[in-house]
Amino acid sequence: MKHLFIINPTAGGNKSRLEETTSNIRAFTDSLQDASEVYLTKAPLDACRKIAEDAGLTDRLHVYACGGDGTLNECANGAANRKNVAITHYPRGTGNDFIRTFGQENVHKFQDLRALGNGDVRPLDLIGCNSRYGINICSVGIDARVAVDVHKYSSIPVIGGATGYVAALAANIIKGVGQKFRISTENGTFDEDVTLICACNGRYYGGGFNPVPEALPHDGLLEYLIVKAVSRLKVASIVGKYAKGKYREFENLITHMQGRYMEIECDREFVVNIDGETIYTKKTSFNVVPQGINFIFPSKMEFFT
Repeated sequence: MKHLFIINPTAGGNKSRLEETTSNIRAFTDSLQDASEVYLTKAPLDACRKIAEDAGLTDRLHVYACGGDGTLNECANGAANRKNVAITHYPRGTGNDFIRTFGQENVHKFQDLRALGNGDVRPLDLIGCNSRYGINICSVGIDARVAVDVHKYSSIPVIGGATGYVAALAANIIKGVGQKFRISTENGTFDEDVTLICACNGRYYGGGFNPVPEALPHDGLLEYLIVKAVSRLKVASIVGKYAKGKYREFENLITHMQGRYMEIECDREFVVNIDGETIYTKKTSFNVVPQGINFIFPSKMEFFT
């Protein structure tokens, strides 16, 4: 067995955080009898290549995503559908949204490397999106455009986390909120002017937004929200409740459905958000990949339902 620590050297935003992360890992690996390696990523998707390479060299590989949700996404893509690989999140970034799904009170447990090293492995679902995977939340529309801009605003010293998301949202509201898509689901196909569409496997994104509080990443289903095109003023008035998962209060504007598959098309190119990472396309799909990844939970942490 091998323990592989994937570090995004830019996560957390400063050199001291990187040094602290490396020191914590060394203190943990000194007590291990198994093989271990600390690997600093060199480019986007480098973690995927490294995990695939190591998976072919050992019978069991435990991967620790040491960074934010972007690092976790890369590790999930590298480990997807590999039976001998399990991943977990050692949160060291500015945004660590996915693990909030398992209870705010449990987030600190993921910061205990010994608890992760002795943790329990359980299968979780993934979101298939074109040739990539998401583990948390994928979206199109204004939400995805915000994902492009959020890092720009979060880098401003007085802005970060959910505040950075709100600042990026405000800027994109000014640009305009509606776009026409053809949406195909298990229940049929329809054309709709929408503000955003999201597919939730996890519960939190954008530094704390929680659009579907009942989302479960192990039930073989995705939670979809389709927000109809609304005015700029209306978006500003409902975003707070959307962030708190109160979509039921807007049944005339927000359609909620559970499902396994959704395809989205547009005549012009649009941006797709995949766990905060973005791609551009004219056609995408969000489909559930049941038990697509093995995930390590800290020891003695009660698994949620």
